[in-house]
Parts: sequence; C-alpha cells; structure tokens
Amino acid sequence: MEKQKNAVGRRKEAVTRVFISKGDGKITVNNKDYKTYFPLAYLQNQVEAPLKAAEATDKFDITVNAQGGGLKGQAEAIRLGISRALLEINAELRPVLKAAGFLKRDPRGVERKKFGHKKARKSYQFSKR
Repeated sequence: MEKQKNAVGRRKEAVTRVFISKGDGKITVNNKDYKTYFPLAYLQNQVEAPLKAAEATDKFDITVNAQGGGLKGQAEAIRLGISRALLEINAELRPVLKAAGFLKRDPRGVERKKFGHKKARKSYQFSKR
C-alpha cells in the first residue's frame, strides 16, 4: 500500500469520508478519538465491526470526516466507509464483509410530509361534533 486510501459512507442524512492508512489501530472522527465522539458502546461497536470482521483492528489508522445526521446515522455511515476502504486495500475481504452485511447501503430515509397532515402520517385531531 503506497499511502492512504479513502471511501465514502452514507446513511440517512449522514455523509462520512474515511481515510485509511497503515498504522496501529487509531480511529479518529472529526479530530476526536472515536470513543469520545461516540459515547455509547453500541455505536463504538458499529465503527469497529468491519475491522473485527477483517481481523485488522491494529493494522490501520483511520481518519473520518463526518457531517450531517445524528450519531447513529454517522456511526453506520462510518461502518460502510471503512468496509469500502478495506476493499480497496484487499479485495479478498469481500466475501467476509458481504456476509456480515457491511457493504449494503441502507436506503431508508425520512418520509416526506404530506399536505393536510401534521407530519408524514400523523393527521390533525378529528372532531365529529
């Protein structure tokens, strides 16, 4: 590997750019350690999951720029970005990552608000009399 590889991950409104390079397993999100940025353990697990599946937890340094969405959307976008970046480095990891479902872009987003309703599906209170 010559220098760093990069990939993009998206989920809901979150967009993350992932830069991966040889190193000792340091993960940085928006210039903070990922354990500080994601205080909840299950979000930290989302970020670590592709590295654990590829058995590469301490082989790469990862830098992430995350924008938009909430913490959960960003964590899942990072998971997709890391998976894509790992594929650029080593294409033989594809079956492992695909079986774990890390290469799938989750298409679900927010449903649009309809006219005559308060939200997408919630209506105004109905009064018969």
